[in-house]
Amino acid sequence: MHYDWDFGFLLQYKGLIWVGALYTIGFTICTAVSGLAVGCVVALANLSRARIINAIITGFIEIFRCTPVLVQLVWCYYALPMLTGIELSPAVAAFITLTLYGASFYGEIIRGGIISVDLGQWDAGRALGMRRHQLMKRIIMPQALKRMVPPLVNQTVLQLKNTSLLSVLAVPDLLYQGQLITSASYRPLETYTMIAVIYFVILFPLTRLARLLEARVAG
Repeated sequence: MHYDWDFGFLLQYKGLIWVGALYTIGFTICTAVSGLAVGCVVALANLSRARIINAIITGFIEIFRCTPVLVQLVWCYYALPMLTGIELSPAVAAFITLTLYGASFYGEIIRGGIISVDLGQWDAGRALGMRRHQLMKRIIMPQALKRMVPPLVNQTVLQLKNTSLLSVLAVPDLLYQGQLITSASYRPLETYTMIAVIYFVILFPLTRLARLLEARVAG
């Protein structure tokens, strides 16, 4: 089957593509930062000796890790307002969902990094009379961070990929803008090829960075 490729028409939609790229990158940065912040709280709470807190945090982590992001997005946008009486815009619902989803993974990465530090380091800090927060700041976290960074970068890559699901809520991300262009131009092949190329250009440096960091930590 012969097909006449023509990417030239996309120039008239460069505004839509630019807005979509900004939304995609913006959502990735915002949800990665907020997810990491919440993830820190989740990790520290999960290290608590209180069983009730551990049970709550474990439940939170398992719910978000064991359900599809798309289901979470739809539930947050349609079901949560029915329970709370608070209407959420598509962007806010998407932000909340991706933040909490990311936090469940970031939290486990951070917790794993902390507990990977040899117990002797904790004992040495206590022997020096350090309090828990001093021990964490001066001894544990500097060592744990080296092991956390590669998986944190990988999770951020997943955060960016998950933004492609925002189109289901009509958030004007890159994929949603691609759908608009396809509806107007009837040329899905060039449109979605361009969208895929843009995602690749954004994601490839991040995946390479993750591999370099993993190699550095392993070395």
